[in-house]
Amino acid sequence: MKLNRARRITVLVTATAVMAGTAACGGNDSGGDSATGTISFTWWGGDDRAEKYQQAVALFEKANPDIKVKTSFTDFPNYWTARSTEAAGRALPDVMQMDLSYLREYSENGHLADLSQFSDIDTSGFDEAQLQAGTVDDELLGLSAGTNTFALFVNPALIEKAGVEPLPEDYTWEQYNDWILEVAAKGVKTEDGQPIVGSGDYRGALWIFIQWLVQKGVDPYTDDGQIAFTQDHIREWLALGEAPDTAKAFASASRTTQLKPKSPFLVSEQATELNWDNFTASYITDMDTEVELMPVPTGANGSKEMFWKPSMLLSISNNSEHKTAAAKLTDFLTTDPEVGKIFGNSRGVPSNQAQRDAVVSEEGSADALTTAYEKDVADSVTAETPIPIKGFGSLEATWLTLSEDLAYDKISPDEFVEQFWAEAQQATQ
Repeated sequence: MKLNRARRITVLVTATAVMAGTAACGGNDSGGDSATGTISFTWWGGDDRAEKYQQAVALFEKANPDIKVKTSFTDFPNYWTARSTEAAGRALPDVMQMDLSYLREYSENGHLADLSQFSDIDTSGFDEAQLQAGTVDDELLGLSAGTNTFALFVNPALIEKAGVEPLPEDYTWEQYNDWILEVAAKGVKTEDGQPIVGSGDYRGALWIFIQWLVQKGVDPYTDDGQIAFTQDHIREWLALGEAPDTAKAFASASRTTQLKPKSPFLVSEQATELNWDNFTASYITDMDTEVELMPVPTGANGSKEMFWKPSMLLSISNNSEHKTAAAKLTDFLTTDPEVGKIFGNSRGVPSNQAQRDAVVSEEGSADALTTAYEKDVADSVTAETPIPIKGFGSLEATWLTLSEDLAYDKISPDEFVEQFWAEAQQATQ
């Protein structure tokens, strides 16, 4: 991986320079510590991920007896609340799971160490695209643990019950809308009396809007972290789903709210759902029916223009006093084959080749399904991963809230655009 060091130095002569100076005075640079002591490592996720990380950390401590790892985890919302508090006090954990939505925000505030400076981190087994996805201003700030891309999850049995033909292989957004309207028009209900719908309102996920922009040839963000799309792009996106929305053909807002934390797709009331492909395992675990994966709808230019998104990254905090030990742990968790066996595809398909090769997939398992899907769509994954702007995490939540308000007819599409745009402008100042 080649990094433009001259540019990096220029960029760092800003607020980040204060942080770099502080770290140097404190002896926290990568060459000033040793691979010993106790380091902290935290992640978001449930009990299953925690069990897997504990197994992986135990292997690491056995291989590195001079390093002890103190672990912690919580759910996604509380995770970022805790990190925000720690960041304010320059007390972030030594190693932490990082989401792409927050990478630029934490990088601009100088919280993350450049992983390319650590000789203990071997990036040779990673695709260049995955390394670039963790790079901001020529610094490798997050190492991808796994990849995912969007998929249309399909419940074939429910489609048959609804009495419609499956979607064609290379369907467009317009064909998807027509199909959703057709499912609703059939008026078929589940055994519990709930109407079978073709989809939820896909407009409610900011990342799906980003995927649609990429298909249109619109770069969502500028290189210096500003918004590159316009208010008209948001209006066009909202108008795309107007027909099924007006016809009440999407899963209703009230039913979707009633079922949380599940979804109408998860309880077999909704025939398809757009989501990241690393959700395959949870769908297969929770649904008592066959699930298939299809690529996203084709864009206006006739291509999918999909992209690989790191399902999660690992980062080292700049305030760490044990960066060498932290680098060893980061490398181990992202490159060791035994760790690859432990996690399978539960962190996304492993980004590192050695871990990818180590995954043992039983036929019909979630791991096998996800791996096969990513192989099938590889030729359609032609776009670079958009690196979100500073504040993307809160904007993602705002987009979701406004989408729910739109679904309940509390706001108009114009009010959606106005309110989101105002917050987006504030976030990027």
